[in-house]
Amino acid sequence: MFRLRQVSARTSDQPTLEAHCHFLHHPARKKVTIQSLRKMAQNDVPIAMLTAYDFPTAKALSASPSVDIVLVGDSLAQVCLGYKSTTELTLDEMIHHAAAVARGTTHPFLVADMPFGSYHISVEEAVRNAVRLVKQAKVEAVKLEGGREIVDVVRRFTTMGIPVMAHVGLLPQRHVIMSGYKVRGKSSGSAKRVLDDALALQDAGAFSIVLEAIPHELGDYITQSLDIPTIGIGAGNATSGQVLVWDDAMGTWHGHKAKFVRRFADVKTERDEGIKRYVDAVKSRSFPSEDESYTLDPEEWSKFLLEAESLTSVPRSNWVSNSPQDIQEREFQAAEDKQQFHPL
Repeated sequence: MFRLRQVSARTSDQPTLEAHCHFLHHPARKKVTIQSLRKMAQNDVPIAMLTAYDFPTAKALSASPSVDIVLVGDSLAQVCLGYKSTTELTLDEMIHHAAAVARGTTHPFLVADMPFGSYHISVEEAVRNAVRLVKQAKVEAVKLEGGREIVDVVRRFTTMGIPVMAHVGLLPQRHVIMSGYKVRGKSSGSAKRVLDDALALQDAGAFSIVLEAIPHELGDYITQSLDIPTIGIGAGNATSGQVLVWDDAMGTWHGHKAKFVRRFADVKTERDEGIKRYVDAVKSRSFPSEDESYTLDPEEWSKFLLEAESLTSVPRSNWVSNSPQDIQEREFQAAEDKQQFHPL
C-alpha cells in the first residue's frame, strides 16, 4: 500500500540536525536496534550507514554517535583484498574481516554481506553459512542481494532469528549477467520488477532493504510503499537512509567515481603527503631526533665500549657515533677545520 510521507512544518533538514545535535550531547549512545531503526524511519530521521572492513575503521565509526549502521560490505573484495570483483570473495575472508569490525563496533547496528555463492546453492547451506557469520563474526544481521528468487532464504533466516537486510536494484554480485554496473528501473517494466522484489522481500521478513542505482523517483515511491526502512545508494535522498563505501566517502583513492558518490574527505592526499614527509625525514636522518631517541648514561656507555671491544672488530678508538647530534657536531668541526686551513 502506497503511503504518503507525513509532512511537518519543519524544513526537511531539521530532523537530521536535531538528531545529530542530540547524539553529540549524548556520546554514550544506546545500542542501535532494528526497532530504533524503524522508529527513525517512521519519524523521518535519516539513517546513516557506512562500510567498514577492519578494527580501526569500526572504532572510527563508533566514535561518532550519529553513525547508525556499520556494514561489512563485500566491496572489501576490491578495496581491501585487491580482487577485481565481489564474486571472488570467500565466506572465510568475510568472517575474518567482519570479526575484526565487530571487535571495534559499539553502538552501531552491525550488518555483513553474505558473499556470492554462500546463499545460492540451497536453503540449508545458506542457513549454515549465515549461522557462521553470526556465531564466528558476531554480526547482528546479514545482507543478501536479490529479489523474489531469494524469498525462501530470507523467510528461513528470519523465522530462525537471523535478521536480513535485503538489496535490490543494481546487484554488484551479478554484474556480469547484468552487463555491467548499470542503473536499474529506468523503464516502467524494470521499475515495476524492482518494486515487486522489494515488496516480496518485505513480506518474507526483511527488516530493511538497500536500494542501489535506481531513479530517485522510484526510490521515493518504494520507500513510501514499504513499512521497513530503505537505505539508498544512488537512489535519491528520499530513502530512509544512505550508505556509501568508506573509501569512496573518505577519498582514500582518486580513481573512477560513480555518479552517486560524494567525497567528504581527501584522505589520499593527506596520506600521500604523510608518506613523503616520513621518507624525507628518514633519508635526511632528521628522524628520529634526539628527543625521539633513548640514551644511555655516559659512564655506562664507556663501560659498554670497553666490554664490547673484545666482542667486535671495531676498536673503541675507531667507533663513530651516527646519532644526529654527533653527525652535526662532526660536520661543524669539519667546516671549522676547512676554514682554518684554507689557503690564502
